[in-house]
Amino acid sequence: MSASPYKQLEQEFKRLHALRGALSLLRWDAAVMMPRGSADIRAEQLAALETEQHALLTSPRISRLLDRAQANSQGMQDWQLANLREMRRERDHAIATPVTLISRLAKAVSRAEVCWLDARAQGRFEQFAPLLEEVVHLVRDRAALLGQALNLAPYDALVDEFSPGITTTDIDVMFKALSRRLPALIREAISVQERRPRQPLTGKFPPSKQRALIVEVMKQIGFPFDRGRLDESEHPFTEGVPGDVRVTTRIDVGDPFTGLLGALHETGHAMYDLGLPQDWRDQPVGRDRGMALEESQSLLMEMIVCRSRPFVQYVQPLLVKHFGVSGPDWDVDNIYAHLTRVRRGLVRVDADELTYPLHIMLRYELEKQLLSGELAVRDLPQAWNAGMEERLGVRPDSDARGCLQDVHWAVGSFGYFPSYALGAVIAAQLNESLRNNVPALDEQLARGEFSGLLGWLRTHVHGFGAKVPLQDLLRNATGKPLAAAAYIRYVEAKYLEPAASEAA
Repeated sequence: MSASPYKQLEQEFKRLHALRGALSLLRWDAAVMMPRGSADIRAEQLAALETEQHALLTSPRISRLLDRAQANSQGMQDWQLANLREMRRERDHAIATPVTLISRLAKAVSRAEVCWLDARAQGRFEQFAPLLEEVVHLVRDRAALLGQALNLAPYDALVDEFSPGITTTDIDVMFKALSRRLPALIREAISVQERRPRQPLTGKFPPSKQRALIVEVMKQIGFPFDRGRLDESEHPFTEGVPGDVRVTTRIDVGDPFTGLLGALHETGHAMYDLGLPQDWRDQPVGRDRGMALEESQSLLMEMIVCRSRPFVQYVQPLLVKHFGVSGPDWDVDNIYAHLTRVRRGLVRVDADELTYPLHIMLRYELEKQLLSGELAVRDLPQAWNAGMEERLGVRPDSDARGCLQDVHWAVGSFGYFPSYALGAVIAAQLNESLRNNVPALDEQLARGEFSGLLGWLRTHVHGFGAKVPLQDLLRNATGKPLAAAAYIRYVEAKYLEPAASEAA
């Protein structure tokens, strides 16, 4: 007896899962291990796998099986129905883009990423601009085709790929709410800090000792090094699939926290991926529920958990152990003051919780302008610098600390940036419910215990995979739809707390 149409689809999407994993590891290798001169060969390899994946998804066989499975869906389990929905979504996105465009884009972004690395190292945007122009042109074509197929505006179609169900209307409402409060709150928080000066952190932080610290903390959180790796790259990222997760960070010999916090941000991603439903790990429904939720998990870990006073109580003895530091500048209060310092900086990955969304708003506006043609690629540095000065009152001293600091546009990830700010808002909303349900969380974190945190997330976030829409997941976990209120409450309490204590 032959397998049902639905079971045949499961087998086909299991193959797609394997191809996706191979692509992910090739991208990891390109950023971490691959010789720069191999970029053209890697571009061909990536294009071949992307083309194969596209051909499988868009084959008449998949469409026939989807139709037959849908016609015989009565009696299917909830997870199977959700999986069928996600299968169709993947097929619809793929069929909207010609295979020739998929191949051209794969090659273009592979070349652009390698050029971006060199251009960033030299601070020379002009050598990267021609490759970015090619990527923008191809992404613009793809966005138009995808939008037409999905009945969405081109940019909305790109956002929907990364964060299903989110539109520019949702983003604009969120950013408007944040813009009303954050500029004044940043000024207030900086004023509070100036009345409580920090002591400088002094010491030597060799990369080998930083790595040892990072590994110890990651192990304590629960990262499985028998099914994952930690490496270094120019831009921290997470790649791989559950069961083979690759995490990278960027270590600064003059700062013990850049590498640690970068790794913890990526560990948040990894723990989400590792917590996805095992029974559905090779099916679309077993994947993450989009990058806004992904980023909520990394920002919850890095910003809310690991920049909290209880976490500092746990990590402070480890800093003493690994770096041999001592004295009042290394006490809990001073370390906490460093980790929660608010400043108008140039670099997004080093930004604090209050200024971080402003970095994202700038990128959001610029990438929309690039795709619409309103902003020419050659004019990007000038527009970037003017935007930074307007939003944060700082002006980049080089393209490396300006428009070359992020890899996203080089690899064609337009529509991704809003997920970072949305993720920060989602993280704060989840954090409120988490603390209501796990009242002993701070005591656990101070002891280096993360089971309460991860247990709640496994139950209310990770374990759902892509079964339910983001808004439904949030309502189930928090009782409320996505909104900026919890984020505003969280940052006001955290960053204005010293002022309240002084007033008392």
